[in-house]
Amino acid sequence: MPSNQPIGIFDSGFGGLTVARAIIDLLPSEDIVYFGDTSRYPYGPQPLEEVKSYSQQISDYLIAEHNVKMIVIACNTASAAAEGDLRNSKEIPIVGVITPGAQAVAEVSSTKRIGVIGTVGTINSQAYDKAIKGISPENIELVSVACPGFVEFVERGEFEGEQVRILADRLLAPVIQADVDALLLGCTHYPYLARAIGESVGEGVVLVSSADETAFAVAKSLRAKDLETTNINQGNRTFISSGDVSWFAEQGQKLFGPELEKAIPHNWSKTS
Repeated sequence: MPSNQPIGIFDSGFGGLTVARAIIDLLPSEDIVYFGDTSRYPYGPQPLEEVKSYSQQISDYLIAEHNVKMIVIACNTASAAAEGDLRNSKEIPIVGVITPGAQAVAEVSSTKRIGVIGTVGTINSQAYDKAIKGISPENIELVSVACPGFVEFVERGEFEGEQVRILADRLLAPVIQADVDALLLGCTHYPYLARAIGESVGEGVVLVSSADETAFAVAKSLRAKDLETTNINQGNRTFISSGDVSWFAEQGQKLFGPELEKAIPHNWSKTS
């Protein structure tokens, strides 16, 4: 496969932009195609079989229409639902966010009391529980908490304020009671709420986002597969939305920056 083909990244909406930003910052010469499946977001409350189907559909599209050399599942729910299936069914490298995040939080915790927060789908899948205990099984005390409502605040661009704080205090009470010293933000939307989450759990708890760790995993995989670009200039960035592209671009610029000037529309009903 030509090494100068783009990296495909997908998420249900905007949260995966944290992963895309980390990849671009680490690998600025790589071309990026980001697919935000905003017509079907959020994935978190949906059955994992449905999310698996969406992930397969998006991956097929990125391969067929954009000839991507790698797919990054920039969504914790989709990683939990579909990463293994995609690895088995695709000939290109697949990188999810579960394993990099699990490795990072296991490394930073000194007490081995670890918290994980995520969507209902991610937490119910127990993907992080299995990954963390698989990496560091000895003496791990793990509390996993679903945080419905966080994604919706991020999608509306509300990162702070009384309503966010009240919800954070209520949802994170089990994490505080467990006296964890490290908390994994097991949803790519959650870093946007890091201030509110940090204020709720206290400064003694290290917040771990999987975005940077996923970017490192992408770079490692590209090197291992000899797929690093030979381009020395800044790579191209393409953004696609299955929903309202104007809204996607407007919200995306707030979260990602001016590089997300516009998005290309994709209508699933017109996909053969």
